[in-house]
Amino acid sequence: DFDEKKIVSLFDGAKALGMELFLLDDGWFGKKYPRDGDTQGLGDWIPDPKKLPNGIKPLTDAAKARDLRFGIWVEPEMVNPKSELFEKHPDWAIQQPKRPLDLQRNQLVLDMTNPKVKEYAFGVVDRMLRENPGISYIKWDCNRYLTQPGSPFLGPDRQSNLWVDYVRALYDVFDRLAKAHPHVEVMMCSGGGGRVDYGAMRYAQELWPSDMTDPAKRIFIQWGFNHFFPPLSVSNHVTLAGNHGMKFAFDVAMSGRMGMDIDVDKLSPDQRADCIRAIAAYKEVRDLVHLGDQYRLESPYEGPRSALMNVRGKRAVAFVYALKDVAAAPLKLKGLNGKAKYRVREINLPEGDIGLSGMFDGTTLMRDGLPLPAYKPFTSGVFEFTAE
Repeated sequence: DFDEKKIVSLFDGAKALGMELFLLDDGWFGKKYPRDGDTQGLGDWIPDPKKLPNGIKPLTDAAKARDLRFGIWVEPEMVNPKSELFEKHPDWAIQQPKRPLDLQRNQLVLDMTNPKVKEYAFGVVDRMLRENPGISYIKWDCNRYLTQPGSPFLGPDRQSNLWVDYVRALYDVFDRLAKAHPHVEVMMCSGGGGRVDYGAMRYAQELWPSDMTDPAKRIFIQWGFNHFFPPLSVSNHVTLAGNHGMKFAFDVAMSGRMGMDIDVDKLSPDQRADCIRAIAAYKEVRDLVHLGDQYRLESPYEGPRSALMNVRGKRAVAFVYALKDVAAAPLKLKGLNGKAKYRVREINLPEGDIGLSGMFDGTTLMRDGLPLPAYKPFTSGVFEFTAE
């Protein structure tokens, strides 16, 4: 439920918090069948004339005027039966003859082995980006898996090729789009973490690991993902899920590629202050998280306290999370220069809190540990280290 005025109003709120990119998610498209829910419109990639009568460009222009990047959600591999695309091309959907269509989330998968379908998927995204050069980010979604694997395009003797040919065709679309629009970043999203394979990530900068955004659960999710993907690529978004407080949610999200999925107009003054403080703190250590070497210090699977850190040159940052009551105990660090002295500063603290600070030598921090206080459940600490 939005229109151009509503979206533009959110830009000011996002900018005031310190955000750098605004993503317009599902619901912006469809003419005959406007995308007011997930039952219709998928496949008709034209702006909804009621919601966006002037198209996308006024949004990208308004974002640019506020020094915000603009991103948009797409799902080009999918189609709703209730869409103009399906009415014109029912044979473009993967299906098996003499069987009723098997819908999931009210949608079907388009048959990318068909060259016409592949060109359509490429064309709708390519055209949108050419007509709206202010778009610099795409969230490419894929919200169902394949059932009834039959291709109306492939012959009877080639039906088993569908699984492989589909992926090859999709990668070809990704490759052409990446070459045609090298300035556009892509997030791979698929009903959560359904498309985080290394093949697809050749054409993307970011992956969405899971729709579970409760920070207490994300600690485990991110711990696992970071064994295979660098923090730079893992989307960690702050939401109100879990009701654990803004500081805990932000501290968990900071250990990767941080974002927010919250209507900023609905934030309380205290929550706004939390967001401003946390976003500013994240920007101070973002280069360490994205480009530093990551060390896993304490596993969330082995105790109530978990911790990891990132080291880059003379600076480092450590993240500490408590899921239960944790007694005061030192945290042994890794990757530091044993001969250097480090100035330690706790960041993202509520106003008035002093936090932990001081000078420690690298050898002591790695051998004996950083003296941490006791933690209550769902509390956390973020510590910056600078060699002097």
